[in-house]
Amino acid sequence: PFWRGGLSLKAEIISIGTELLLGEIVNTNASYLAGSLPALGIDLYCITVVGDNLPRFKEALERAWGRSDIIIATGGLGPTEDDLTREAIAGFLGEEMTVDEAQVKILEERFRKRQMPIPARNLKQAMVVPSGCAIPNPRGTAPGWWVERDDGIIVALPGPPRELRPMWEREVAPRLEGRSGGMVLVTRTLKTFGAGEALVDEMV
Repeated sequence: PFWRGGLSLKAEIISIGTELLLGEIVNTNASYLAGSLPALGIDLYCITVVGDNLPRFKEALERAWGRSDIIIATGGLGPTEDDLTREAIAGFLGEEMTVDEAQVKILEERFRKRQMPIPARNLKQAMVVPSGCAIPNPRGTAPGWWVERDDGIIVALPGPPRELRPMWEREVAPRLEGRSGGMVLVTRTLKTFGAGEALVDEMV
């Protein structure tokens, strides 16, 4: 398939969360996703980390959209005021978010099983844009987003790894498989001992 940047599919990861910038947690999601992309034939160009700041996140989206075919955003899909991923993507695309009634029912059922009333703030997790659809999250209340527009893809996934990884493996990776025309990226590791870096470089 022909993508905006050529025949191969280029990706960028945007990790959202001030806690990442403060060094409070390690960005294991980016490492996991980076390791998963070569088998899909997807070339990872950049990994960007931004805090919970709407203007900076939108700026990161604009840069990524101009140089990559697929943007994978992680984090910022919770119900609180500083969870801004949906708002940033909708604002960048210039699209209005609306409530997905199917997602509301899923949320209501999840809270009913816990015998808890659904907080009003959680309903923001049922929002979606016209060019997107929800990605099911069997382990949490935050569904992801799959957005396709103008030959570009934006995937938004929640931050907790126990939620992100099964969503990636069951929902996202299968949708991306084959989009690079069956191409995969292969690496070879050569292990050396007793020789300095400069000598090994000359030998290679």
